[in-house]
Amino acid sequence: MVTVDFTNFMVFNWAVSCKGSMKEERSKVKFDFKALDFHNSRSLGQVNMVFHSSKRSRRTAITEGLIAGMLFGTSSIFIRLLDVLSVSSLAFWRLIIASVVLVGIALVLREAFSLRVIEKNIKQISILGMFLGLHIVLYISAVKNTTILNATVLVNTAPIFSMLVSTFHFNLKPSRLAVMGLTTSFLGAGLIAYADASSPLEIHLIGDFEALLAAIAEAFYLSYGRETRSKMPLLPQVIPIYLVSAFIIGFICLLTRTPFAFPQQPNIILFLIGFGILPTALGHTLYYSSLSNLKSFETATLALLEPIGATLLGIALFGEVPTALFVLGGGLVLSGIVAVALRES
Repeated sequence: MVTVDFTNFMVFNWAVSCKGSMKEERSKVKFDFKALDFHNSRSLGQVNMVFHSSKRSRRTAITEGLIAGMLFGTSSIFIRLLDVLSVSSLAFWRLIIASVVLVGIALVLREAFSLRVIEKNIKQISILGMFLGLHIVLYISAVKNTTILNATVLVNTAPIFSMLVSTFHFNLKPSRLAVMGLTTSFLGAGLIAYADASSPLEIHLIGDFEALLAAIAEAFYLSYGRETRSKMPLLPQVIPIYLVSAFIIGFICLLTRTPFAFPQQPNIILFLIGFGILPTALGHTLYYSSLSNLKSFETATLALLEPIGATLLGIALFGEVPTALFVLGGGLVLSGIVAVALRES
C-alpha cells in the first residue's frame, strides 16, 4: 500500500490550491500522486528530498560546493597517476565510471526517472554534455602539459568567464569591483604564462592555454546549467549529461581513430575507478547540484579550494614546488576571483 506523510500532503495540497478551484485542485492532486514515486521507507524519502531543489536551502548548496572544491583537488593527482593513459581514455572512462556509480546510487534511493522529462530537456542536456566533455578533455590535457599549480589556478578563472557570459548573454552589467577582479585575474594569468615562457619547458604554454579554454567551457556549462538544474531532479539530470558527454568523446575518438581502451593493470584500474568516483561522481555531481540555490559565479568560486589542495598534494607526491613568480601570479588570479565573488554575494 502506498503511504504518504500527512505534513507533506498538506504542503503539496496547499501549493496546488493556488492554481484554481478546490474541485480542480483535488483532481490534480490525485493525478500528481500517481505520477510521483512515493516510497514506504521514510528514511529513503528524506534522503531523496536532497535531490529536489524545492526542498533545499542555500546553506546546503554552499556545503555541496565546498565539498566539491575539496574533492576536485584530487583530480589533477589522479591524472598524474594515470599518466600512461591518453587524454581521451581518461575523459571517456571517467564519465562512464561516474555514470555507473550514480546509476547504482539512484537504484538504492529508488530515484524515479521520467523519460518524458528527459526528452523534453534533451536539447539542454546535449549542450551541457558537449560543454562538460570539452572542459574535461581540455583540463586533463592541461594537467599533462603543464604543472598542477598552473592547471588548477588557470582553470579556476571560470568565475571570471562566467561573469562575461552573463554580461553578454544575459545582459547583466558587472560592477566596478567585478571589473577590477577580472583585470587582476588576467594580470595573474599573464605572470604565470611569462614564468612558463622563461623556463626551458615551453610546452607549459600549451597546457596553460588549454587550462584557460577549459575554464571558458566550464563557464558556459555553469551558466546554461543553472537554468536546467531547476527543471529536473539531480540524478535523472546528471546521469544523461555524463553519458552524452562520454558518447561525444567516444564518437570523436572513433572518427579520429584515437584509442580509448580500458586498461588492464590492476593499479591503473584502481586509480581510474578513484578518478571516476571522487572528483566526478561525488565532486562534480555536488558541484552541479549547488547550482539549484547558487548563482553560477558563486558555484564556480567555491571550487577555489581545488588549486590549494591540488598544489599541496603536488608538492607532497611529485615535488612540484612553485616558484615565487608562480605564487605571485596565482595569488593575483585568486584575488581577482574573490573580488568577483564579493560582487555576487
